[in-house]
Amino acid sequence: MRVGITGHRSLSEKTEDMVKEAIRGVVGRQPADELVGVSCIAEGPDAWFAQAVLEHGGRLEVVVPALKYRETLPQRHRPIYDELIGRASEVHQTGLSDADPHAYMVGSEVLVGLADQLIAVWDGGPAHGYGGTADVVSYALRTGIPVRVVWPQGASRD
Repeated sequence: MRVGITGHRSLSEKTEDMVKEAIRGVVGRQPADELVGVSCIAEGPDAWFAQAVLEHGGRLEVVVPALKYRETLPQRHRPIYDELIGRASEVHQTGLSDADPHAYMVGSEVLVGLADQLIAVWDGGPAHGYGGTADVVSYALRTGIPVRVVWPQGASRD
């Protein structure tokens, strides 16, 4: 089972804890030897999902939206990004240079194309910019990839 991830960043601390627990629950229901997690390993749900997949014994594949992607990530997240990309069994590149909304959407399209299912940490609202979670969910549904929304009761965005 190849499972991709998309999701909101900028979550409240309480929501982060709830989402991490929910992601671990979804990942834990998959047979570890059959699980391949696909993630862009951005800060937040992408990285939490990747960590949960690896902790569960699954394999991780990473999609890098652009050559300059890492430098756009928060400084505090870069060591986590480096560790996760180093543990990936495969890294997929889009071939784009600049990390911008277009590259993020192209990366998400590659991710969806690699997945049998998409987990979306999503409040159900519209994207706050092109390539946001709602756009990725919409793309997955248009291409026939089932989406499992993870948004625990009481969750909120900052």
